[in-house]
Amino acid sequence: MSTIQPITDELEPHPDVALVERVRAGDVSAYDELVRKYDRQLFRIAQHITQNREDAEDVMQDAFLKAYEKIDQFQGNSKFYTWLVRIAVNESLMRLRKRRTGRMVSIDEDIETEEGSVPRDLADWAPDPEQNYTQSELAEILRKTIQGLPPGFRTVFALRDVEGLSTEETAETLGLSIPAVKSRLLRARLQLRERLSRYFRKNKGSRELGVEN
Repeated sequence: MSTIQPITDELEPHPDVALVERVRAGDVSAYDELVRKYDRQLFRIAQHITQNREDAEDVMQDAFLKAYEKIDQFQGNSKFYTWLVRIAVNESLMRLRKRRTGRMVSIDEDIETEEGSVPRDLADWAPDPEQNYTQSELAEILRKTIQGLPPGFRTVFALRDVEGLSTEETAETLGLSIPAVKSRLLRARLQLRERLSRYFRKNKGSRELGVEN
């Protein structure tokens, strides 16, 4: 008769918890491990929001510095990565505020565009755009299209669809309710779909005629 083995995996703390405790005890090398573990993710998130490589690098450095200075404020109620991403998002939005000379940018406000908050008519995708574009061309088209999203939508889209955070983690990171995250993500996806549809329609004729834009 087989014995039932106790389930212990669910009770094991996240590896970051031990690293954070070492940092609090004065072990700088432990923080270096956290930086190496998450620097690429933070840079990608910052670049998606700021749309500027130099700003993204500065944001990443500022976020890690601020997190180190405020490490005692981390309560352990969420993942360390989620807490770190929230700092990076705030730093990124501050960069946008400074860049836009007084025009405030908030992830909580509904930003209107020339197409409206939500496209009323979603045009069909151009027939099999993958057949007309290389993977590198599609990646660049997508990057530029994401860049055109309002900052509030772009931030949610980057965290949820690009970085793969859960809806709950995204909500916690941005200080939003779960319904608000779902709403912004839906609207970001709709705008992205509409913008891509317009791009492919606009460029289909040019490519068929051999005309470069």
